[in-house]
Amino acid sequence: MFTVIMLVIKDISLAFGKQVLFNAIGGTIQANDRIGLVGANGTGKSTLFKILMDEHEIDSGGVDKPDYFTIGYLPQDGIEAKGRSLYAEVESAFGDVLSLQKNVDEAAERMYDLDPASDEYYDLIDQMGAWEEQLEYHEPEKMRSRIERILHGLGFTDSDFERDTGEFSGGWQMRIALAKLLLQSPSLLLLDEPTNHLDIVSQYWVEQFLSRYKGALMVISHDRAFLDVVTNKIFELKHGELRSFRGNYTSYVKQAEERLAAQRRAYENQKKEIDRQKEFINRFRSNQKKASMVQSRIKALDKVEVIKPEREEKKIFFRFPPPPPASVKVITLEGVYKSYGFIRVFNGLNLRIDKGDRIAIVGVNGAGKSTLARILAGVEPIDAGSRELGINTVMAYFAQQQAEELDPTKTVLAEVEESAEGNPDANPRGALGALLFSGDSVFKETRVLSGGERNRVALAKMLMKPANCIILDEPTNHLDIKSKEVLQEAILAFEGTVLLVSHDRNFLDPVVNKVLEVSPSGTRMLTCNVSEYMERVAAVGQEI
Repeated sequence: MFTVIMLVIKDISLAFGKQVLFNAIGGTIQANDRIGLVGANGTGKSTLFKILMDEHEIDSGGVDKPDYFTIGYLPQDGIEAKGRSLYAEVESAFGDVLSLQKNVDEAAERMYDLDPASDEYYDLIDQMGAWEEQLEYHEPEKMRSRIERILHGLGFTDSDFERDTGEFSGGWQMRIALAKLLLQSPSLLLLDEPTNHLDIVSQYWVEQFLSRYKGALMVISHDRAFLDVVTNKIFELKHGELRSFRGNYTSYVKQAEERLAAQRRAYENQKKEIDRQKEFINRFRSNQKKASMVQSRIKALDKVEVIKPEREEKKIFFRFPPPPPASVKVITLEGVYKSYGFIRVFNGLNLRIDKGDRIAIVGVNGAGKSTLARILAGVEPIDAGSRELGINTVMAYFAQQQAEELDPTKTVLAEVEESAEGNPDANPRGALGALLFSGDSVFKETRVLSGGERNRVALAKMLMKPANCIILDEPTNHLDIKSKEVLQEAILAFEGTVLLVSHDRNFLDPVVNKVLEVSPSGTRMLTCNVSEYMERVAAVGQEI
């Protein structure tokens, strides 16, 4: 089968001082590739995207692509639209089509003023024919239905269409940008953490859309389930090198483990052979009869290229403190009302959380998931009703914006030590060391930390006091896949009650035994994991 190579990464090198980010990396992107770009935080994934967009300088190498090749790029954040309605903003993705239609309309008006026998009249007819042929290719009559389908899929409602885009928050701004990209259908889509701003329902829709996308795709994501659905190839950035693996993320993990195991076997076999040769050399070094044989083996050893197994990246170690004894009833909400201005979030909510519950809180954005988490944690006031804790309930809460609320003037160590006040058994240094803050790194001010580092500091603060009920609101934001797996292991090992707000199915499925659905019409508790919940919703014909 003939495969069209659309883009070639040619020996790109980039260093920042002594830190080598890319060491003559190379790779190819083919017409129907669905590529997951993976690697630990700081390995240069977003930087590579910017290089492909010609928005970042490199030390050497380059990118080759044909002139007709187009690239669409969705960054992690920083996009803001305002001054136009949502519909008009998204419709601008069809700029070329709208321009063609305008040309046709203006030409039709001009024809009334021209002499039908003139050359200009017939030239205009020919030009209109060419424009109309191009329009037919773009199917402008389907534009509105395509726009509406994508906006609905991303969670917008008809009532949003005429709202000014400046009214939408950052997460919705990213959805607007994604909608425009999907409508433009570039030759290559570059998506940097596209699921960060999607709820679990919209994420499912995007997965299905990208699975049918008629172009190439490269996506940075720390969501393993998302990568498994949308990718058929993995680019791994590690130690300054770029390696390619066929298959989705699960297949890549297996191949990478097999590759590392083969390296280690080869290293051990080579080491045994080298030791055997050295033992022979030492044994017969003084034997004149075997002098030539000894010299021959010495020369052979000098030429051996020693196999060096790949260095493993540092891995965080994370465990919650053992929970104090808990009562059967952990938290009870009765008749809870909560509004923000004219927006009613909860209307007489009743909810009971029992010892041992491990609950995923899911729902569309804006339904009140984070509000509910704050109410349960006792940090959000309610308008009416009651919140009652069990006799022995001890809470710990990780807020969605907790990593952003660190004191920028404090060092990492000072921030964590403050959380340990009143707990003589706490070990701030030990907790930070387990989360990869060692040596002088604990004296960095929090304002210079990356998103992943800030999240790890916030998690370290949670380790300072034992609790038997932990509430985590989007704890995996900015964590790479391996760090998320470590947090997942810590939650599995925790013997208390857990409530999690997250849209990451792969992260949630092994650790929860219930799903609490929050929607504008109310809440409902289901005994299942998140994948099973989504199957149930799809089975009853709801649009997801």
